[in-house]
Amino acid sequence: MSKSFNKAAYRPVGLLLGMAAGAVAGALFKQAWKMAAGEDDAPDPTDEHRGWGEILAAAALQGAIFSVVRAAVDRGGAVGVRRFTGNWPG
Repeated sequence: MSKSFNKAAYRPVGLLLGMAAGAVAGALFKQAWKMAAGEDDAPDPTDEHRGWGEILAAAALQGAIFSVVRAAVDRGGAVGVRRFTGNWPG
């Protein structure tokens, strides 16, 4: 199979995995924030009663969790496609 075909064939799989990764990352962030700050919800960046440190810490934690989960899911999806088709996607 050609490289462009592999890339196109993987696109729908990648989209589904991306949506699943977003849901998992959101749930993980909610739990991590609850453990770190003892609050159910992360601060809204426009909440005038929250300080810069709290807002930026929440954003950094959320970004790190989303990036790690997305990378793990993308890599796992690529490995799965290779096992199924014998070719690395992309």
